[in-house]
Amino acid sequence: MNNQKSLMLTPALIGGVIAGALSGIPILNCLCCLWIIGGAILAAYLMVKDSPTVFTSGDGAIVGVFTGIVAVLVRTVLEIILRPFYQEFAQRMLERAAEWAEEMPPGFEELLEGGAFESTVPRFLFGLLVYAIIFSGLGALGGILGISLFAKKIPSATEGGNDVSTENTSDRQS
Repeated sequence: MNNQKSLMLTPALIGGVIAGALSGIPILNCLCCLWIIGGAILAAYLMVKDSPTVFTSGDGAIVGVFTGIVAVLVRTVLEIILRPFYQEFAQRMLERAAEWAEEMPPGFEELLEGGAFESTVPRFLFGLLVYAIIFSGLGALGGILGISLFAKKIPSATEGGNDVSTENTSDRQS
């Protein structure tokens, strides 16, 4: 069991860093759910690639959850670093919308002043929790998909043996 955990750690880190970076970059982050699933599929692939161990879908879910957690951490670091860019981008979009609209809804001036984009510690922690739950769930889904696509299959009892139905038909024809 301890060996399996070490087999899961490196792929989860690689898949999580890639998925977290892609989901934290502006413009690319609109596909964040897809990046998390893809990162977990990549982690599952890396996990089973050179391993002689046969992995189950439960193993894929675990590596996917780890991938999702790593992705949340990477995305959070990128969000902190890029926060000034996000705020300026949102501010400009709202100003452009105000130029084109004839009448703006009540309270829009507060948005233009930037009060709605300030982050507080409770808001930040709540967002982190929500992202952790969503990314872990999507990571589990991606891990299960990755295992179903790339895992070595356990040979069943009928594989490798003679098919009785084929054998009987060939005897009847002769």
